Amino acid sequence: MKNRTALVTGGTRGIGASISRDLKKAGCKVIASYHGNEEAANAFRKDTGIEVIRFDVADFDQCSQAVKKIESEIGPIDILINNAGITRDGFMHKMGAESWHAVIETNLTSLFNMSRVVIEGMRARGFGRIINISSINGQMGQVGQANYSAAKAGVIGFSKALARESANKGITVNTIAPGYIATDMVKAVPEKVLEGIVAKIPVGRLGEPAEIARAVCFLAADESGFITGETLSVNGGQYME
Repeated sequence: MKNRTALVTGGTRGIGASISRDLKKAGCKVIASYHGNEEAANAFRKDTGIEVIRFDVADFDQCSQAVKKIESEIGPIDILINNAGITRDGFMHKMGAESWHAVIETNLTSLFNMSRVVIEGMRARGFGRIINISSINGQMGQVGQANYSAAKAGVIGFSKALARESANKGITVNTIAPGYIATDMVKAVPEKVLEGIVAKIPVGRLGEPAEIARAVCFLAADESGFITGETLSVNGGQYME
């Protein structure tokens, strides 16, 4: 991956930050996108030396403009990690339309937005790695997350379709489906609830962001060109297909 240019959406915090760091260690020129938390993004840039860029992955025009800026200033994007995502949990009988659309647009439509603006260049150059972050809840569903589970299940179908379209152009498209990972958001869950979650994980613990990043780096490598259309579950055995 040395000297490859990688863009990680939602790449300044949590799992995304770990992915950004590991891709840099592997020799990539990394750009991490963010949307809301400018203070955290600036702290991440200062700490890692990784360039950050602000835009909304749910807005096609912003995605297009951001990619043009990156490619003019740094170089063509070889590796795209679609990691950005949000939650707006609630039971269906109480969920508002805004909560549905916000999650679908950010977690699923963003894959079209980002992939569309890099795919032509990847096809022309004969190389590309697109890795989409789904979730265990897109595989098995979750109470109060009809919007999130639908979006994350859609990620898997999207990836398989794009993988078939792109395989003969040197582009691989794969999905990683994390289980419960020890991010700040998960660790903030009440202790009793967290104990119940961990009790359902066969390995007996939460995953670490670094374990997701390791899987990303494996799939992003030049040597992984014969792996495409796959979903790699990293969930401690909680869900097995």
